[in-house]
Amino acid sequence: MAFVLAVTGSAVGLGNIWKFPYVTGQYGGAAFVLVYLACIVLIGLPVMMSEILMGRRGRRNPVATMALLGAEEGKSMNWSWLGAMGVIAGVLILSYYSVYGGYSVAYVVKILSGVFSDARAADVIAVRDSFEGSWVLVGLFHTIFMGVSIFVVARGVEGGLERAVRFMVPGLLLLLIILLGYSMNTGYFGAGMAFMFTPDFSKLTWEAVLAAMGQAFFTLSIGMGAVMAYGAYLPEETSITTSAAAVAIADTTIAITAGLVIFPLVFANGLNIDAGPSLVFITLPLAFGQMTGGTVFGTLFFVLLSFAAWTSAISLLEPAVAWVVEKYNRSRAEAAVLIGVAIWAIGLGTVLSFNVLKDVRFLRGTLYDNLDFLTINVMLPLSGLFIAIFAGWVMCRNSTAEELGGAGTSYRLWRVLVRYAAPIGILFVFLKAVGLLELS
Repeated sequence: MAFVLAVTGSAVGLGNIWKFPYVTGQYGGAAFVLVYLACIVLIGLPVMMSEILMGRRGRRNPVATMALLGAEEGKSMNWSWLGAMGVIAGVLILSYYSVYGGYSVAYVVKILSGVFSDARAADVIAVRDSFEGSWVLVGLFHTIFMGVSIFVVARGVEGGLERAVRFMVPGLLLLLIILLGYSMNTGYFGAGMAFMFTPDFSKLTWEAVLAAMGQAFFTLSIGMGAVMAYGAYLPEETSITTSAAAVAIADTTIAITAGLVIFPLVFANGLNIDAGPSLVFITLPLAFGQMTGGTVFGTLFFVLLSFAAWTSAISLLEPAVAWVVEKYNRSRAEAAVLIGVAIWAIGLGTVLSFNVLKDVRFLRGTLYDNLDFLTINVMLPLSGLFIAIFAGWVMCRNSTAEELGGAGTSYRLWRVLVRYAAPIGILFVFLKAVGLLELS
């Protein structure tokens, strides 16, 4: 249960509560959801199972695990580069993820202060712009967010990670259920349900299909080293297939429930359903400011968002900390502070990208834009692709069958998907993301 909660916490993040609803809105509701669910089964789940089995078989940090498994299969210890790429991707992602996590914490304070009560759209935008324009405030909440993440990981697997997810993940679910109950009483819940579950296949373009593939892949925290690191702690008697399926179901359920919370609020206030990232930091504060009990429920929403961000942040920090502990024989506390402070320092580049350095642009844009593109569009797809290749083509059938509990129908299906469907799907996402594939 602790493993399922930990990986669910890793998978459930800002992408579920923030990105999934607005991407669904952008691509026509239920038609997108159906393709997304298919991609979870065909791409996300097989690669997640692969990463878990590799982590459990290696029982080390991702870098050492890949070196060990490469040697075990009679290949090369140089496969350690794959583990290293996941760890580095996790570090870089956390450096800017922490900044957005800090936004969530800041908005808890803002809503409690009543700043959004009866505010108009221009007022909400002004609040966002004022906060974003202050590197001191953005940096302060980035520091608070990273400080909590470091504290949890420093306390160890049982005293920190396990205790945190046993509190935060059920807490996240409880908050989501409370908000769902509120959303059901807006008078627009039926409209939200219809939008989410009535397919509009006219909007299902190739662009939408690739977006569904990318969302399915990224939402499960694949390729960041986190799932492999957590797999190292999974008991031998625990079914990887069952655990991965439980995580995928929980992750998908939370994403869909978040949509059912958000869309009725958007419809009730006549707001734009595909507002992009501004859906969370402009559209929803505007909605909460206009509704009865908005301060209470707005606070609950941003506490929910903060919990989701923290559970993901903890999992992104863990692989690098485990590597320092094992490689340099440091205590967890030392390793957590060392790596955490380094990530915090890198994150200052993202903090400044929104204000002081917002006009300094190169390649893809600001420093934050370049970090985001490198990690999400290049490192994660490549990491996931090579995880699938290693599990499906490099590891022998006996090794994978031993970890996945035999050679039954579920194992044979996993093997086909991880060898063919997942690599092809990930490759399409990668080529589209880097601009090498154009589909109409």
